[in-house]
Amino acid sequence: MSDNVLHHIPALRAYARSLCGRQEDPDDLVQETLLRAIEHADKYQPGTHMRAWLFTIMRNRFYTNVRKSARERTGPEDCVSDRPISQATQEWHLRHQEVWDQLGRIPAHYREAIVLVSVLGESYIRAAEILECDIGTIKSRVNRARTMLKRALEPEF
Repeated sequence: MSDNVLHHIPALRAYARSLCGRQEDPDDLVQETLLRAIEHADKYQPGTHMRAWLFTIMRNRFYTNVRKSARERTGPEDCVSDRPISQATQEWHLRHQEVWDQLGRIPAHYREAIVLVSVLGESYIRAAEILECDIGTIKSRVNRARTMLKRALEPEF
C-alpha cells in the first residue's frame, strides 16, 4: 500500500459520498479529513495502512459533524432543498441515482460496511479495522446490506 495521500483521494471521495448522502458536500468531508491527517501526521506509523488510517479519520470527522450539526439548526431561508434542479435524462444516471438513494436508506452501519468492501474494495479484515468491529460482523453487515439493496432494487411483479 502507498503512503502517498494523493493516491487515496478517489477512495476518500467515494467513502465520503456514502457517508454524507445528500446531507452535505462530501468534498468538504474529504478536505476536513486531509486537514486532520496533516495535523496528526506525527501519529501515523509509516508502513501501516494509510488508507485505513484516513478512512478512520473520515468516519470520526463525519460523526463529530453529525453531532455538531444536531446542535446547530439552520433556518428555512438557508435551506436549498426546495429549489428546482434538473437531472440528466439518461437511464444509466437514473439507475445510478436509484442505487445511491437506496444505499442512503439502509442503516449507516450496513452502508459503511458495503461501501468499504464492495465499492472501495477493502478487504473484510481492513474494513473490520476501520469500523472497529469483528470480521464476522463485517461479513454479516455486507451480506445484509446486499440483501436489502437487492430487495429494494429488483422490479416488483
